[in-house]
Amino acid sequence: MRDVALSLRRALDEVQQAPFVVDVLRSGDRLATAAGGEGGPESVRLLAAVIHERDELTAVAAVHALARVFDDGADAVLTELLSHPRPFLREHASWALKARLPRLDAIGRLVGVVVGGGFSAVLAQRTLARWAASAPEQVALAVEGALAGPAGPDVRSRLVETLGLVPGPIAGRALHALAVDPGEHLSVRLTAVAALGDRPADAATVAAVRELSTATGDLGTVARLAATDLGIGAVERVGAAPGLTVAQLFLHADIDRDLSRAGAGDNGGVATLLVRLGDALATEPGIGRVLTLSRGTAQAALDALTPGEGHLLTPVPLLTEAASAAQAWPSRVAAERGIRRLLRTHHVDVLHLRMAEVGSLAAAEVARELGIPVVFTLAPDPHAVIQALDMTGDLHRGNFGTEDAREHYWFRARLVQRLTQDAAHLVLFPRPQLQHDMRELLGLDVADEPHRFTVVPEGVDLRVSAAAAAELERPGVPGRALAELDALVATLPAHRRGLPLVVSVGRLHRVKGMATLVEAWAGDAELVERSNLLIVGGDLDDPSPDEREQLDLIAEVLGHSPGAAAGLLMPGHRPNDVVAVWLAAARAGRAGGNGAAGVYVCSSLKEEFGLALVEALASGLVVVGPAAGGPATYLEDGVTGVLVDTRRPDEVARAIRTAFDLAAAPGQEDRIDRATERVRADFTVQTMAARLSTIYAGAARTAGRS
Repeated sequence: MRDVALSLRRALDEVQQAPFVVDVLRSGDRLATAAGGEGGPESVRLLAAVIHERDELTAVAAVHALARVFDDGADAVLTELLSHPRPFLREHASWALKARLPRLDAIGRLVGVVVGGGFSAVLAQRTLARWAASAPEQVALAVEGALAGPAGPDVRSRLVETLGLVPGPIAGRALHALAVDPGEHLSVRLTAVAALGDRPADAATVAAVRELSTATGDLGTVARLAATDLGIGAVERVGAAPGLTVAQLFLHADIDRDLSRAGAGDNGGVATLLVRLGDALATEPGIGRVLTLSRGTAQAALDALTPGEGHLLTPVPLLTEAASAAQAWPSRVAAERGIRRLLRTHHVDVLHLRMAEVGSLAAAEVARELGIPVVFTLAPDPHAVIQALDMTGDLHRGNFGTEDAREHYWFRARLVQRLTQDAAHLVLFPRPQLQHDMRELLGLDVADEPHRFTVVPEGVDLRVSAAAAAELERPGVPGRALAELDALVATLPAHRRGLPLVVSVGRLHRVKGMATLVEAWAGDAELVERSNLLIVGGDLDDPSPDEREQLDLIAEVLGHSPGAAAGLLMPGHRPNDVVAVWLAAARAGRAGGNGAAGVYVCSSLKEEFGLALVEALASGLVVVGPAAGGPATYLEDGVTGVLVDTRRPDEVARAIRTAFDLAAAPGQEDRIDRATERVRADFTVQTMAARLSTIYAGAARTAGRS
């Protein structure tokens, strides 16, 4: 016993002495393993003591280690943490209790966490669902008790959703009553009706759903979706495709064929990629159908259940207002339900997941349930962000818990770990030091199982860049995209028109570094004098919290450099095809508008690959990009672009000046040819689709689905 206790102390010392935050993601696992071999009050006291210290990083690791200790005292400590004044401790205790046996005095507190909402409610809900498998009456009665008290529709909907995860007649009867009650708030009824679709198809449930299916509006639509889930709907059966059916998803985007929302909210490069990639995959031999799942309305989801071939955009109804990826975790249950419906209906053979977010969490659960093999694009995310913020001093032991409550670093890292373990195949982005980065950031040795990994760069559709270049050559009245750019430049003071553009395209999010770019440009008198800054992205009419944060930071920068404000253009998000025309115009210039020989800048804190940079490279612009991550694999420093430490505004400014020098140097045609040939050789969406289709075929074959 003393040796085991010693191993626990050593593991705790390792956590407390780890030099970097990202190291604790791994040493925390070792602490939990050591705690799993321990029992008794001494271990509980040791871990409980550090939870209340100022080291928030160690506190988080200790909470999860407590969940592995074989002692009733660990349950008592975790239960008390559900009422702790520090929110991040309540959150991690809600998660950690999922690994314990049901505890009656914790059930009510967990329901209280659900009432509080947010990510903590998601974790509490998952724990209650696990406990409900062995204690359904106790969980159902606790939730019903909370429903009996005064609460608004948002809280009631959350409680009803939780009730839907509880098996047994008590929960079933309550859901039925809520679904058919005309006096109940519509959002609560919608949640109850959707949950009925997951219940056993007994006579009362079937009758209620059929009756509600005749209703008008969202109530009738959601009831018809529930009828489909129960197997009693009138949806036409989708036949098997003449090849593999592949699904890909990103739930945080409003995806349409025109990519009209590109750059707003979370509608970034991933949304653009999935539309272009889905089209390309659908033409590959052996691929019969491609589904691209994103958020959408209940009616659009119902319409998407009809048969179709080729590339289908298939919405998942989340029954809530659109939220950013960081705030979308509470849509987990609705996401899981909608994804299950689509994967079943369209007979999906392979599912491709990207990123550690709620869509991947929900889809992985469904794929596991249905036996569908998963291909996962593995990137050190959030690990690379954690490392970058650690290096700048913005993330450290003293604030990790507080920041984690906002960004969910610990949970996302564990989700990446689980997805990596379960995946049939892993896709990697190219990186200059791929094996080193995977080992240092993820603790993963790629060389150990080389057959599980394939490096696949992302790709762009060069036809879009070609069409944009042709638009500039077309005689006559400028098209809509060029006319809009000309009008935008015309708003500048007369002496600033004719200057070249510094262009950046992307979401307004702190990881994308738009405020850093403004700081770098505005703080450099030479750059302000010789160029205008054009930032394309963000929903400026209705900014999300992340967008508002960046806009406020930009306003603060301009407050210190008021002269620069006259040269900053921020039109908000634009469709991808429009952006392509603007990039072409930034290089070639416009008579009476912006000057020629502009440059493109990506100031992201981290960029796993950088699709927008490749698009800029294909347009002929000199590109400034992060020295870390994917851009270093395709930008030739000092030739086609400039690599820079994007954490430092002064270095970003220096890189922009160097980029302008490159754009004005002799031999421009050779530089442009070199850049576009590099893209054509390795970074087209068609090449990407061909590589992925081979991976999908192998995953399906191994799983016996081909």
